[in-house]
Amino acid sequence: MSRQYNLIIGGQAIAGARGHFDVLNPATEQVVAQCPQASMDQLDQAVEAAQAAFEQWKLSSHAERQRVIAAIADRLEERAGELADIIVQEQGKPRFLAEAEVGGAVAWTRATAELELPVEVLEDSYAKRIEMHRKPLGVVGSITPWNWPLMIAVWHIIPALRAGNAVVCKPSGLTPLNTLMLGEIINEVAPPGLVNVICAESRIGAAMSEHPGINKIVFTGSTPTGQSIMSAAAGNLKRLTLELGGNDAAIVLPDADIDASAMAIFQTAFLNMGQTCAALKRLYVHDSQYDALCQKLADIAREQTLGNGADAGVTFGPVQNRAQLELVTELVEDARKQGAQVLSGGSPLDGPGYFYPPTIVRDIEDGTRLVDEEQFGPVLPVIRYQDVEDAVRRANANSNGLGGSVWSTDIEQAQRIAARLECGSVWINNHADIVPHAPFGGCKMSGFGTEFGQEGLLEYTYPQVIHINKE
Repeated sequence: MSRQYNLIIGGQAIAGARGHFDVLNPATEQVVAQCPQASMDQLDQAVEAAQAAFEQWKLSSHAERQRVIAAIADRLEERAGELADIIVQEQGKPRFLAEAEVGGAVAWTRATAELELPVEVLEDSYAKRIEMHRKPLGVVGSITPWNWPLMIAVWHIIPALRAGNAVVCKPSGLTPLNTLMLGEIINEVAPPGLVNVICAESRIGAAMSEHPGINKIVFTGSTPTGQSIMSAAAGNLKRLTLELGGNDAAIVLPDADIDASAMAIFQTAFLNMGQTCAALKRLYVHDSQYDALCQKLADIAREQTLGNGADAGVTFGPVQNRAQLELVTELVEDARKQGAQVLSGGSPLDGPGYFYPPTIVRDIEDGTRLVDEEQFGPVLPVIRYQDVEDAVRRANANSNGLGGSVWSTDIEQAQRIAARLECGSVWINNHADIVPHAPFGGCKMSGFGTEFGQEGLLEYTYPQVIHINKE
């Protein structure tokens, strides 16, 4: 344990009123550090600090907000190495991927700073002028997951600040340390209380959803938790942005160049060891190329180097936590019992750490748990199809609707198929390729609301229409 961590409340480093809990390294199962545990009273204090800061911040100019956010980006960049180290230790991803997460957080912060909230003129006639202004909501509650802990915290916090809100953030108890450091960095340049970070193993997230002093919740995580948040938020009609589970389907059309596509398919399915909401999670391949693509994917999987993300040469880290490892193991074993064939991996590694090798499963059908449920881990089921219409139907037959993709050398045909997929984002010859200027969000049970770009920024505001009579 290298350093002491504290809650960030009102611009101050505060000890947890309920002591500490251990944060484990998923590669070693050793304690990385102890995280402070907040009490309900400390949640109230964080909300009060955010409310006080909001009263001034809502009056700030767009230029001032942009200046502060740009300064946050500078500080993140200065401490990139330290942040990457912490991400590797508590989340488990390889160092190169942790560096990419920090770099992405910096880039997203800068891009969000540049977004504008212009006044829209709805009418300007001889008799009247009607303007629509965008006003901040107040205190935003951010609840973040463990898979991309720094990146997703930035996705929640920075647009909230850009729109003029204050924030109370609760990171996952599995990966809280980098978010606590993010809170420290923000408070070096932002007004005290503008961003508060509190941690707890349980209860605090539910209390935030119910809290009358919080005006909006933005949550990234599982669908059942999102449903609970939505129910609890009814007390004061909180605004919600819910980015929930995904079971993204990809359809490989018969004309696809599988030699050119195999690596991209593998990388987008196993991004962050498959622990990405919009990762490719169900792969539908035409019968004519099924055997060949299954083999190519299995060959790539066997080439990966598993290990501690801090070690040189490692390309594939552990699953983040034991519960997720057990779920992945359970789904693969169920697929085996249903007659599926495992081409690579297929069982957890012996020894310390939550290691599960990249696993390709073939001869599997819809109706199997591994296809129907979100595995959120290093396993890809490959499903054979003969008719494209049937593949589209099966891709859409899932309750989730986050992302999807079509792989083909015929872009026009791929676009026609892509338009029929029931999901918030569709990629052609790629997957999970998100950028700060393109809106991102799901449909069906994958949640609602939009992140990123102008539309994502507007989610942190309400419209105020001003009618000006000239006569």
